[in-house]
Amino acid sequence: MTELVLISVSGEDKPGITATITKLLGDFDVDILDVGQSVIHNHLSLGILANVQGSLEDLYKALQLESRQFDIQIKYSPVTEESYEQWVGLQGASRYILTLLARRIKASHLSAVSQVITSNALNIDNITRLSGRVPLRDDNKLSKACVEFSLRGKPSESFRQQLLVLCADLDIDVAVQEDGIYRRNRRLIAFDMDSTLIKTEVIDELAAEAGVGDEVSQITARAMAGELDFRASLINRVSLLKGLPESALKSVASRLPMMEGAEHLFETLNHLGYKTAILSGGFTYFGEVLQAKLNIDYMYANTLEIKNGQLTGKVLQPIVDAEQKAILLRELAIKEGISLQQTIAVGDGANDLAMLDVAGLGIAFHAKPLVRESAGHSISNLGLDSLLYLMGIRDRDAELQRQAASD
Repeated sequence: MTELVLISVSGEDKPGITATITKLLGDFDVDILDVGQSVIHNHLSLGILANVQGSLEDLYKALQLESRQFDIQIKYSPVTEESYEQWVGLQGASRYILTLLARRIKASHLSAVSQVITSNALNIDNITRLSGRVPLRDDNKLSKACVEFSLRGKPSESFRQQLLVLCADLDIDVAVQEDGIYRRNRRLIAFDMDSTLIKTEVIDELAAEAGVGDEVSQITARAMAGELDFRASLINRVSLLKGLPESALKSVASRLPMMEGAEHLFETLNHLGYKTAILSGGFTYFGEVLQAKLNIDYMYANTLEIKNGQLTGKVLQPIVDAEQKAILLRELAIKEGISLQQTIAVGDGANDLAMLDVAGLGIAFHAKPLVRESAGHSISNLGLDSLLYLMGIRDRDAELQRQAASD
């Protein structure tokens, strides 16, 4: 006769607890049907779903002896075959990863997200912290925190919209991905440049040098918000730069403000062997500067025509617009021999939407409202290195990789 029992172990974490408990279960020839363990602030929680063929009473007595040795608590919950079969059947249910990001994660954040999860009839299988230890004092304005939920079930069509409302209300970011094989095997990441890798729009900086800053910045804002055709607006804006000396490009390039977390992100991606690309509606001159600075593999952008040391007010063909960005991403995936599902695209403007749509994971980064609502995922509160969390990379994983590379 066999009996099913859930064995729950809790208490201060000490070396040898798991080894001792499982050895004892082995002595009783117990089959392990499921097992899970976590440690939070030196407190151990260990759960074992066991199929016991011998005497439960003898097993319990032996376990209690071990519990006194380690000063831990052990509880037992009988499991019926019916409930076990039901649990087995649920293992085929769809699974999703929900990533919660904030400067500091509060109980109210977890509560609000959990309520949305519950209202959508989803089960939380696991919650894991991906970020490093959060400082006790709130004096680091660039701190970041992240926890990852493993969910079981099928989200409703309004699930994402409900989460977007929370993000706006609570100043948090939440991303939801299907937990499939591609999520763990992304290989190529493509970035927009202006207002994504850097904090400014280069064309606005050039326009300021040319004395037409206000006029150009207004057109840029409308184009990025999706109110104007990007190609036509680009040609219009560049025409206003006619006569600007070539030396102005060097001046602007020397003061490009990097987006928070950019250096850390690319250092990690390069160490881990990811391929990276700039696919930008901006300009090659500045793309080449960033490519060299961040060690980026591919760079595609628009080329300003220059004659006799001055901008002519024209852009050389072909123009990299929204459609071209998507085409380039497809071509790079083919070149690298990977599926589009293994690509990530990151951008902020309306001209990035096509690229975000074809990528396996499209992320609207500090984006305009239209882009944030249309893209599958968005980050609005943290820096670029928070993308690592959406890839399932923990802070300690990235740190270990950097240490290994420096040895």
